[in-house]
Amino acid sequence: MSAPNARSACVAIMLAVAAPILAACDESNSAIVQAQPTEPDVSVVTVRPQPRSIVRELPGRIAPTRVSDVRPRISGIVVERLFHQGSEVKAGDPLYRIDPRPFEVEVSANQAALAKAEAALMQAKQQAHRIATLTSQRAAPEAENEKAIAAELQARAEVEGRKADLARAKLNLDYATVRAPIDGVVGAALVSEGALAVQNETNLATIQQLDPIYADFTQSVNELNQLRRAFASGDLDRIAPDAAKVRLVLDDNTIYPLNGKLLFSDAKVDANTGQVTLRGEFPNLNRELLPGMYVRVRIEQGIDSDAIAVPQQAVQRNGGGGSEVFVVKDDHRVAVQPVRTGSVQDGVWFITEGLKSGDKVVVEGFQRFAAGDKVKPQSWAEAEAIVESQRAQMMQ
Repeated sequence: MSAPNARSACVAIMLAVAAPILAACDESNSAIVQAQPTEPDVSVVTVRPQPRSIVRELPGRIAPTRVSDVRPRISGIVVERLFHQGSEVKAGDPLYRIDPRPFEVEVSANQAALAKAEAALMQAKQQAHRIATLTSQRAAPEAENEKAIAAELQARAEVEGRKADLARAKLNLDYATVRAPIDGVVGAALVSEGALAVQNETNLATIQQLDPIYADFTQSVNELNQLRRAFASGDLDRIAPDAAKVRLVLDDNTIYPLNGKLLFSDAKVDANTGQVTLRGEFPNLNRELLPGMYVRVRIEQGIDSDAIAVPQQAVQRNGGGGSEVFVVKDDHRVAVQPVRTGSVQDGVWFITEGLKSGDKVVVEGFQRFAAGDKVKPQSWAEAEAIVESQRAQMMQ
């Protein structure tokens, strides 16, 4: 083989050996390029100050509007119960009947006494007239005339007294039927037929007015003082009394559908608890609210005209127990921002310090980055729309 041919054969062999090595290097470089991390997607909200109502959620109990213990006005034996337990009653409806016969006898006796007194009055009037005629003719002394006039006046007074006795007897007879003093729901019958009802002592039943109904709740005096200071400094705007909304949260966390109105705030502080009592009034057409029920009362107490709020899941806790959020800077890098939180309501935290208008706060995607990483922010609402569309596609 000539020298040029030998060199050509040698080069060909070297290229054949090197080709797999070069190919492996290219594949390795390609894998390295593909393995480079991409910027993770995170959901953010852009902070915008806006007016928000300051709502407090306070513990409370349901109480009836009016309560009346039904007691007899006379003493006697109960002979009949006239109501169904747990039913609605109106003022004046008969509830019990006490044996009326002793009072009927008393009425008859007083009617007879009145008739006797009226007969005596008639006789006294006639006698006084005769004596007056004789006296005018000088046939009888003046003393006799004066005595006749006094007798007539006494007879007239006796008639009035008997009339009062008769009215009292009739009133007692009427009281033998025990009537409802107020509208409301009558509870359990506390006595049965045959029991002795003692005047003004025996409790026969209890009536409670349940529509409308009260919700009594308490708030600490410190919170009230903070509100007053916020109103005085202008940090909060007052709500007109007729515009204040009061809502109820029931013990199963459902919202009572009807709004109430705030009636009053107590003028004194409980020395044991440091709480002030407030009262709201609510419609209760279907008797969903019953006395003694535990509720939570949501009450609007002011308006923050430039409140900054973020979703509840955006606020994290650091090792020292402080609050912080992740903020995406202009270079798309994430930074930790300490914040001071106020109250939480309707799933958002009020931020009193640490954020300003235009800050982009991370809401979702915390597991995809660490502080200082570069991320790809997208609107939280847009992210939710994407998730919903993906879910709809999966269900099709």
